Amino acid sequence: MKVEELLARPLPGRVADVLSLMRALEEALSPQDGVASFLHLYRSVTEGVEDAVRAGGAYGDPRFVRWLDVVFANFFLRALRDCTRRPDSVPKAWVPLFEARGRPGIAPLQFALAGMNAHINRDLPFALVETWSALGLEPERGSVQHRDFTRLNGLLEETEKRVKAEFATGALGHVERSLGRTDDAVAMWKVSRAREAAWVNGETLWALRGIPRLRADYALTLDRLVGLAGRGLLRPLA
Repeated sequence: MKVEELLARPLPGRVADVLSLMRALEEALSPQDGVASFLHLYRSVTEGVEDAVRAGGAYGDPRFVRWLDVVFANFFLRALRDCTRRPDSVPKAWVPLFEARGRPGIAPLQFALAGMNAHINRDLPFALVETWSALGLEPERGSVQHRDFTRLNGLLEETEKRVKAEFATGALGHVERSLGRTDDAVAMWKVSRAREAAWVNGETLWALRGIPRLRADYALTLDRLVGLAGRGLLRPLA
């Protein structure tokens, strides 16, 4: 099935549906498509989160974790759908990846991290606000939900490390090695720090709910800054 047909369906409502769509999109996308590189990393992360929640015991509010997972994923899926349907509506944070997705000279890892940059730094604050509102929660530091959110950082960093290693082996190894010190040249941010910033930005958006104009200005500025960082991550290799 083509990508456009897959994205024409209603957005997923469960983590299982998110994963099913991610796998189908990976199969439909060309391996050379930069979006496929990001999707490989993102799908691996989502599988890891779901496995951890399903195992039980580690998270105090599994409903919050799963709800956030679905809402968060749908921000990316909506942006991917709109890049062909309504390109003017695509968040500026996602534009660099979508514009560069077929450009030569950019390593798969660069595409993957550019996608994580857009998704965590721009989408996650909005996904948090939507989740808090839907579940009747407040963005409280030290709450069960905040502890669960923070606890996920280690799992995400381990998954990112494993997928980075996959990009650096096999047929892609020579491309990845040409980056030199990958962590210095590409990884402008760390997952845990980006997620901490996303929580703060989510708190700010939540606090500005009663000031629509200021909230809109803040959201646009955040979107533009994340897009600028994405362009830096996607510079072609020398």
